Amino acid sequence: MAFWAGGSPSIVDYFPSEDFYRCGYCKNESGSRSNGMWAHSMTVQDYQDLIDRGWRSSLFKYLFCFPRCQPLQFQPSKSHKKVLKKMLKFLAKGEVPRGSCEDEPMDSTMDDAVAGDFALINKLDIQCDLKTLSDDVKASLESEGKNSKKEEPHELLQSQDSIGEKLGSGEPSHSVKVHTVPKPGKGADLSKPPCRKAKEIRKERKRLKLMQQNPAGELEGFQAQGHPPSLFPPKAKSNQPKSLEDLIFESLPENASHKLEVRLVPASFEDPEFKSSFSQSFSLYVKYQVAIHQDLPDECGKTEFTRFLCSSPLEAETPPNGPDCGYGSFHQQYWLDGKIIAVGVIDILPNCVSSVYLYYDPDYSFLSLGVYSALREIAFTRQLHEKTSQLSYYYMGFYIHSCPKMKYKGQYRPSDLLCPETYVWVPIEQCLPALENSKYCRFNQDPEAVDEDRSTEPDRLQVFHKRAIMPYGVYKKQQKDPSEEATVLQYASLVGQKCSERMLLFRN
Repeated sequence: MAFWAGGSPSIVDYFPSEDFYRCGYCKNESGSRSNGMWAHSMTVQDYQDLIDRGWRSSLFKYLFCFPRCQPLQFQPSKSHKKVLKKMLKFLAKGEVPRGSCEDEPMDSTMDDAVAGDFALINKLDIQCDLKTLSDDVKASLESEGKNSKKEEPHELLQSQDSIGEKLGSGEPSHSVKVHTVPKPGKGADLSKPPCRKAKEIRKERKRLKLMQQNPAGELEGFQAQGHPPSLFPPKAKSNQPKSLEDLIFESLPENASHKLEVRLVPASFEDPEFKSSFSQSFSLYVKYQVAIHQDLPDECGKTEFTRFLCSSPLEAETPPNGPDCGYGSFHQQYWLDGKIIAVGVIDILPNCVSSVYLYYDPDYSFLSLGVYSALREIAFTRQLHEKTSQLSYYYMGFYIHSCPKMKYKGQYRPSDLLCPETYVWVPIEQCLPALENSKYCRFNQDPEAVDEDRSTEPDRLQVFHKRAIMPYGVYKKQQKDPSEEATVLQYASLVGQKCSERMLLFRN
């Protein structure tokens, strides 16, 4: 019998893949195919290794992409900041945004990531147009671009439009002037030096005075580097951009209209706080499912809710080098003025925080709770990383490039997608061009690369049969069903060699 340090081993049933069926995300009648496992128990390390091979908390493996955000390098986009500021205004002043309140991540809205893609396309189009110009005009454009960094974007576009008009008129290219003196009120005259603000002039005088008092100081430093002393030094950046934490935890006035508290509770009925809030949390779940997903109330019973989001097979662990809350399944409850308005179901694992599900009060859709909770979970991952250095990723579930309800996950960058064949992480920017052409892609560009943890010794796979633990090499000698071996080998190939030797495959 094998020995497992740190507690009981994972015990799983395996269900081989069936034919293609209707996808619940994109509604394609034959757009989904999955392999499944039922976990009687599961260690956090085994689950960490499984999700790094494309499995999810329901222990189903789909033919979908799998994204991983890097919270340590994450910078909130403009739309993310807008959501956070909207929450702060609501908490501070009770301010509710006007107009459409639907701004959830599953909506097909234009985000900064998408806008950036369009900007790149436009830039490429401009570059292609510039190739048609003669060398002297391109040189002029490049030199002007370097010497006029303060020119506004709309002025650059106007210059390009004038080039197009000149070329269309049939005039030779050498007669094109990139910059002309604008008409009064139409822009700055580039033939004259830029205006200087009084504040900048005062700073320049102070700087020159200090240089006179210290002749061996800054001026000599400039000359030693081969740079002439500039009368227009670059303006120092006095304000650093606010971090994600600064935006989330910005202080509120004492007389704030609302109070928001986020509580982390273990998903266990043995926890008093989870047990006392269960009734309110369940009622919120029913309200969400009926309003957002159009489920019937009869389909949202306590049994279904408990099995879906409360009864986790993950074995809680609290190692000394782990986070204070330990590893396992949790509910992050968002309490507004003493009432739960949202619950984020998450798994905290050795290397990541994995987002499982979010349900919220539809009456507060105007707060964009889907986006807000994702940003809070990213900040929470960064907080856990401070004590547990290897815990540094945020997993957002499946990514479906052709489905707007799942595509929003690519907007939390930097992020990677899991190659479905070699199980290596590839930056999402490298994956998107291939996904535009095909719904299924191998992201690893190395044609020689293989799955490093592929099953190479299936006989070492551990089987739990008739209350005994044995290697598959021993178990298979007792079996006469020819389909048994194909099922076990498929399981081994999907979970990998490491997990197949640690987990126990239950065979009846």
